[in-house]
Amino acid sequence: MNCTRDIDYGPWAGGANKGIMARIKMTEVEVAVTELAEINDDERWMQYAMTLALKAQEEGEVPVGAVLVLDNQVIGEGWNRSIGHHDPTAHAEIMALRQGGSAVQNYRLLDAILYVTLEPCVMCAGAMVHSRIRRVVYGAADAKTGAAGSLMDVLRHPGMNHQVEITAGVLADACSEQLSAFFRFRRSQKKALRLAERAAQAGDIISDNPKE
Repeated sequence: MNCTRDIDYGPWAGGANKGIMARIKMTEVEVAVTELAEINDDERWMQYAMTLALKAQEEGEVPVGAVLVLDNQVIGEGWNRSIGHHDPTAHAEIMALRQGGSAVQNYRLLDAILYVTLEPCVMCAGAMVHSRIRRVVYGAADAKTGAAGSLMDVLRHPGMNHQVEITAGVLADACSEQLSAFFRFRRSQKKALRLAERAAQAGDIISDNPKE
C-alpha cells in the first residue's frame, strides 16, 4: 500500500523547503502505520473477547465476551452471566466495566477501549456513556437490540453529555458464527429432548396396553 500521496506543493517545491515536504510525507506514513497497528490491535483484542465468550457458553449462557483495555493493558474482562448469577444486568460489558472500575479505583474509565463480540444493548451502552470510555469495538451487529447504530445509537446521541467512538464489524463473521453455532446447538438439544419425551410417552402407552 502506498502510504504517501502526490501533492502539488507549489512554491514549497524547491530549495530548503524539500525538508518540510519530506517531513509532511513522513507524517502521512506515520499516520498510516498507526491506523494499521490500531486495526491489528482491534482484531487481537476481539479474538481475546471471543475466548471469553466461550466461558459463557460453557456455563450455558449466550456466548458474548468483553475485554476492557487501557494503554494496551487489560483492566477488565467479562462474559454473559445473567442466568447463573440471576442478574439481568450481568452482561459481558457490565462485568468488564465493573472490573475496570475496581482496577483503576474510579468509576470514570477515561481513554479505555471496550471490545465486545456482540453490539451492546441499551443498558450496556448507557453504562459506557456513564463510564466515559473513549471507544467501543464490537463484532457482530444486533438488529433487534443493538444500541450502537443498528436499532438505535445511544453511544453517539447528540443529547448525551459524552459520546463514545464506535468501531463496528471487527471479526464480524467469526463473532456471528460463534453465536449462530451456539443457538444451533441449543435448538438441536431441545429437539432431541422433545423426541426423547415422545419416545418415553410412546413406551408408557405400549406398557399400559400390552398386546395379548
